Amino acid sequence: MGFLDNLRQGLARSREALNEIFYMGGEVDEDFWEDLEDTLVMGDMGAEVAAQVTDDLREQAARENLTRASQLKRALSERLAAVFAPSERDPFEDVPSCVVFVGINGAGKTTTVGKLAGRARAEGRRTLIGGADTFRAAAIEQLAVWGERAGIDVITRERGSDPASVCYEVLEEAGKRGSELVLIDTAGRLHTSPELMRELAKVVGVCRKRSTMPVTVVLVIDATTGQNGLNQAREFDDALDVDGLIITKLDGTAKGGIALAISHRLQLPIYRIGVGEKLDDLQLFDALEFCRALVGEDG
Repeated sequence: MGFLDNLRQGLARSREALNEIFYMGGEVDEDFWEDLEDTLVMGDMGAEVAAQVTDDLREQAARENLTRASQLKRALSERLAAVFAPSERDPFEDVPSCVVFVGINGAGKTTTVGKLAGRARAEGRRTLIGGADTFRAAAIEQLAVWGERAGIDVITRERGSDPASVCYEVLEEAGKRGSELVLIDTAGRLHTSPELMRELAKVVGVCRKRSTMPVTVVLVIDATTGQNGLNQAREFDDALDVDGLIITKLDGTAKGGIALAISHRLQLPIYRIGVGEKLDDLQLFDALEFCRALVGEDG
């Protein structure tokens, strides 16, 4: 099964409600447009986006005489794709690059770091992992397992060490080794705790000051958190000036539209999405392919 099949399968729950409104008899009436807007809102895309997309699609349908479900799905996919903030740079491909991963506990940061490290190594990039989550012994052990599996060294310290100092050491070592890609895992932080966010801001600040390569702060969001994910993203962005997103666990929610809502509201690009547990289920984000899978457009 290829990634596009995995994507469609992963977004199946999010697609169900949209599919229902496209099973229509032939006439695109007022009820259809109301149902479409309501469904987009229920998919966690946000009322403003839902209303604008519906209005635009209604005008396009009238102008181009779009009446068949296939025509409307194609137009909807393209209109939704245009809502996402574009990405000017891929920090995992455009090296040298230092990427700092942030997010709350359980979002999937450590697993994401491990998967991306393995992919980078397989593609021939000299990669180094930094374990700045020194609060959880399990995180250090988990990173070590990923590093061993991928054949990549993990630089960390014992539990309780200062995470900012760990980052400094990681970047020093990266300079000595000539590393092309540095991936730094940080401890999960509650977005509602100003003290913890200040600690994380210190970590990010050290990386930005010490690194000789571009530093990208990537927020990892668990899609199953829905609208709370938008609140998380807003708080992290305010505190850290986040550069972009990775959305995980899209296969576990019926509200995949939250990815669109966060990207649009905060104007943050999505670098990768996760639609499953396997290594290949974390993939480069393509807005149009994502929206085609979300809408159920064929081809």
